[in-house]
Amino acid sequence: MARRLPQLIRRALALAWKVNPRAAIALLVCQAASGVLEAFGLLATSVPQTSVLFLIRRALARGPSAERSWSVQTVRIANFNAYKLNKTARGTTAWKARVTTVQEIAPAILSLQEVLVDHSTAPNDRWDTEAADTIHSFAADCGLTATVTATSGYPHGTVMASNSNRPWYTAILWNPDLVGLVPGSYRPYGAPDFWHGLTTAQFDLGAGEPVTVASYHGDPIRPDGRYNEALRIKSIFRRTAGVKRGFVIGDFNALSAARRAPHLGDGGSGSLGYYDAEPYGDQDHDDLEFQLLADTVGKEQLADRRQSAALLRRGFMVDAAAHLGAPWEATVGYWEDGRGDPDPWGERRIDLILATRPTAPGLVGYRLHRTAAALEASDHLCPVVDVSADAFTEGC
Repeated sequence: MARRLPQLIRRALALAWKVNPRAAIALLVCQAASGVLEAFGLLATSVPQTSVLFLIRRALARGPSAERSWSVQTVRIANFNAYKLNKTARGTTAWKARVTTVQEIAPAILSLQEVLVDHSTAPNDRWDTEAADTIHSFAADCGLTATVTATSGYPHGTVMASNSNRPWYTAILWNPDLVGLVPGSYRPYGAPDFWHGLTTAQFDLGAGEPVTVASYHGDPIRPDGRYNEALRIKSIFRRTAGVKRGFVIGDFNALSAARRAPHLGDGGSGSLGYYDAEPYGDQDHDDLEFQLLADTVGKEQLADRRQSAALLRRGFMVDAAAHLGAPWEATVGYWEDGRGDPDPWGERRIDLILATRPTAPGLVGYRLHRTAAALEASDHLCPVVDVSADAFTEGC
């Protein structure tokens, strides 16, 4: 990247001049002035981790004319449960498949789950360090970053969950050439509120108020636990009489409560049912309590959807796939028995991207990333959304 930077800057400036010459000139003047001030020690150097390319994009986004249709306003966001990701696998076929998967998607923001520390060899006080090492190694190989300035409170300088009680971590990675991390916005969460931990940070997409992104990995065995995690998430995104701009992205470990989009029709049922049909009716195994409403086990066997229902109620958030009417596709259940962890559940869609009320109008595309590399990389496929930031509304 360092060797390519002059070329990238030249290309970005040429494009900037073509779109909005005034903004390009103003940016160059500001950059030159800040360089002079820094040289004389008159300007603090704790600038956000934002590249020249992002500054150009942000300046143009505030210009008066063509910028609203400029494609750079479309931001790609994806989720990846990377199946027990650990730095010891770096260089293996599995690690390379994961890196290839992310590079194929080319996200501006990536929500990452299942970074796993080997607790049989690493003492508890080393877990955060080892998780951070894995996250930075993976981000570097993917051409992304997860780095923030280390502080006494966050000594590892990594946008990841705080999870010293369990060796499972979530994280957020991003492309600093496309989006800017808002300084001081990173927040880590862990037990007792979350089984796997939760990671949040705010990003400047060049459209006014930043968006809050949460990387979430739901409790795998306790429906009540997932419901309570959802309430905690809701408390993070709420504001007085409204909701912040943002996305909750992750492996929810449960089916969504989203309903079918009206334009898809009711399939002759007379009602708009769940986007994710009930899959458990004929199943008979020991794990049913982990996914079903308790009083339906051995009867109608209905999925416990309280977790996402709490977030979707009244349009507080929307499920991107259902909201856009995308064809239904399973995110898990495609690995054959004996590979990965035992999975008695079959094909399901449990990896979700939820957008809050103000960001929902910006959803312009949804797909599931299914390639040879993705099928090899993990037992979870990656949902991907494209977002037009200039369509966001104010928090409401």
